[in-house]
Amino acid sequence: MKLYTGRGDEGQTDLFGGQRIDKDALRVEAMGAVDELNAWLGLAAAKNEFDDLRGLLLALQSRLFELGADLATPRTGSKGQPNEPAAIPRIDQAKIEDLEQQIDRIDDHLPTMKQFILPGGTELAAKLHTARTVCRRAERICVALNRHEPVGDEIGIYLNRLSDLLFAMARRANQLAGVRDVPWKVQP
Repeated sequence: MKLYTGRGDEGQTDLFGGQRIDKDALRVEAMGAVDELNAWLGLAAAKNEFDDLRGLLLALQSRLFELGADLATPRTGSKGQPNEPAAIPRIDQAKIEDLEQQIDRIDDHLPTMKQFILPGGTELAAKLHTARTVCRRAERICVALNRHEPVGDEIGIYLNRLSDLLFAMARRANQLAGVRDVPWKVQP
């Protein structure tokens, strides 16, 4: 199978179910932001040396592929009929609750925050903070998309929790490396 098909040369792409949409459509923008987030998690995973975070990073990357497939599968077909193919897992409340459990697990190891912190510390923490900001952008795009086409409220909620988890993971990466979080101080 060739890597290229030429089907996108005219500025359109395929969704699951066969629909074609413009590459600058909000849905494609959302899928692209999730893909970018996944790449940032891959970069963080490549720099990670901590067992505490290794499996979680890989699990999150796999889940983001599911989220991308969810976004690439419109809730309604071309004739307005429900489109719920069994092969496409949807983001649901159970997946959101899993993130919340991961946040709690990591946060249990961290000291209570008493001030805002700057994104940084170790290189791994900085990459996780960057992933967090990309996650927030993906969330904003998905919220906007959901206003125009139903994609499910769960996707926005999932991305909201994921950005919180990435924040906790960045703090944990610093802690595991013995590096303090960088406190924010008002500059004169």
